[in-house]
Amino acid sequence: MVMKMLLGCSVSLLLLLVCLTEPVESRTLHLDSCSVNVHMHELRKYYSDIRSNAISEDSEIGVKLLDKSLMTTVQEGQRCCFLRLLLRFYVERVFSNYASSQPQQQRCSSALANAFVSIRRDIHKCHCLCEEDTQRKIDSVHAEFDKLQVGQAAQKAVGELDTVLEWLEGQRTQT
Repeated sequence: MVMKMLLGCSVSLLLLLVCLTEPVESRTLHLDSCSVNVHMHELRKYYSDIRSNAISEDSEIGVKLLDKSLMTTVQEGQRCCFLRLLLRFYVERVFSNYASSQPQQQRCSSALANAFVSIRRDIHKCHCLCEEDTQRKIDSVHAEFDKLQVGQAAQKAVGELDTVLEWLEGQRTQT
């Protein structure tokens, strides 16, 4: 019995280490007059570990929170602001309400949330000026989120992180 418990703990620890240890690949995102370092490989790894579960548990197939066109129409000079507001949305509303049915995926989603917190902390050092149009874009995301129950909305937002990561990758240059 003790051996089974030790084996279970060892497997859990190994899964946690797999989720939390990745080679560091820093990229610099140039967002208007602001630059922040982002570990895209880390974000992609954490997301790939939870993606299929997040999508399969999304029961609101007809609803879309983040449309690619919303992100591709962010005006020059507003990318810093848009990312700051989007990170705030994910940290404060999405990750705080997301609950995976699988414990190892919950750890990976926590690691992803922590990575977003780190980027958010760096972007707060920048002076991003937000125009009304950018705020309206984020307000529309909040409005769609509010139409669903909080858990379902968080599930949907996590399932749509591909859109966010693709947009981030479009903003980067390697250092």
